[in-house]
Amino acid sequence: MMPQKKCTAIKALLWLALMCVGAHAWAGQVAGTVMQLSGPLMAKKADGKMKILAIKSEVEQGDTLLTEKETYALIKLIDNSEITLKPNTSFVIEQFSYTAEQPDGDHAIFSLLKGGLRSVTGLLGKRNKERFEMKTPAATIGIRGTTFVASYVPPAAPGGPALPNAPAPVALPPGLYVQVLDGLIHVSNPAGSQNFSAGQFGFTPNFRQPPAPLPVNPGIPFTPPPVFSAASPGPGSAAGGGKPAAIDCVVR
Repeated sequence: MMPQKKCTAIKALLWLALMCVGAHAWAGQVAGTVMQLSGPLMAKKADGKMKILAIKSEVEQGDTLLTEKETYALIKLIDNSEITLKPNTSFVIEQFSYTAEQPDGDHAIFSLLKGGLRSVTGLLGKRNKERFEMKTPAATIGIRGTTFVASYVPPAAPGGPALPNAPAPVALPPGLYVQVLDGLIHVSNPAGSQNFSAGQFGFTPNFRQPPAPLPVNPGIPFTPPPVFSAASPGPGSAAGGGKPAAIDCVVR
């Protein structure tokens, strides 16, 4: 008969192996597809490898998506939600799981590390809005059935010359800026929380100051190519039909 300690050690090793396999499988699950591009888009995979993405490329849980200085990228997730990334953006798909028949398994956790995006709520956000989380270095955004724009302006690097391909300096103070186009968002951090509804703008510089409304549009640019709007309608639209398909990717 196998000694108790040896048996326990074997069980622990088997459990650890199963956990590693499970984590690897989780990181590789498909979360969505690239639908439109206006320039180079890179994905840093969970294992650290870099991959160049194109239209119809799949994006996975664990991916960090990186846009270049002229790149807008439209990602359609598997619940028909959409994320449009603006230039010079770093965006992480930490977790995204959706199965039509299993609402209890819904989870959407993203991180906007820098840059900006527009988010359009899909089926997951409509049936389990409390399970959507957009994290940023200044606050976390929750949704209430929404289309919103978020931009995070990072603090300027202390000293040193500008890099050759660095984005032009931004006059706006560092922090998180939000704009609600439809519905409602909830922005929170350790200092406080604030709801923003359609037509409102908000800002918080960091985790030490609560989010607050802005009286006017702060002027964060978000102007994807017109073809993005033409390709954006729901799953019934033909991906290969009409004029947009002929100019759906221009790489500079």
